[in-house]
Amino acid sequence: LIDGSDSTSALRLLQASQTLGFLKSLKKIGFTPEMVSVDVRPRLLFNPNLESANFFVPGLIGVILQLVTVFLTAFSIVRERERGTMEQLLVTPVSKEGLILGKLLPYCAIGFMQTGLVLLVMVVLFGVPIHGSLALLLLLSGLFLIPALGMGIVISTFARNQGEAMQMAMMVMLPSILLSGFVFPRESMPYAIYLLTFLIPATYYLEILRGIILRGAGWAALWDEALVLLIFGIFFMVLSALRFKKRLG
Repeated sequence: LIDGSDSTSALRLLQASQTLGFLKSLKKIGFTPEMVSVDVRPRLLFNPNLESANFFVPGLIGVILQLVTVFLTAFSIVRERERGTMEQLLVTPVSKEGLILGKLLPYCAIGFMQTGLVLLVMVVLFGVPIHGSLALLLLLSGLFLIPALGMGIVISTFARNQGEAMQMAMMVMLPSILLSGFVFPRESMPYAIYLLTFLIPATYYLEILRGIILRGAGWAALWDEALVLLIFGIFFMVLSALRFKKRLG
């Protein structure tokens, strides 16, 4: 009997028990390893001890980065509109494009600070080393900030108050957490759900994080994920600029 409440551990136990049973069956019929000319031995790459922290902690960087940027950006703009300070900014000589940029830059800095803090915790407390380039990791993290900040602005243009902004931000975050591969492997999802994962920017960023941190992947292996993030970033920034200008108008 195997406790299936923890599916990952149960699957490992089931596979191990099946392998042991198969080896005992071969031994009963007189089959020995010396009779086989090929010695097959599995070799686990990138995570030989199958540490769960090596899978979850890098993904946590993407979740925290999107959580901070989307929520703070949406709340900040909605709060200023509720207080009437947005109208005061509009009468200044600052252009609407400059106003949007000024709103984004502080949260870019906060996002990078959060990324650095989680990386430090990952290495020091969880013992997960970074096998790839830290500079490339930070560069592509900045690329992921573009669609995340754009989503925050889009939410702020639809929300009429901070309560609505929180609800909309949660509607954005839940699919990013559940379908991006952070909790469940995407390959184990139903095919229709698996196709939806390609519409989530966090999916590609988590591939980048695990590629650089665990496998030591470089630009040659990650350029396609980076290109998709750039496309998402352009889309959300253009959409947010159009919605923001329309809302201000």
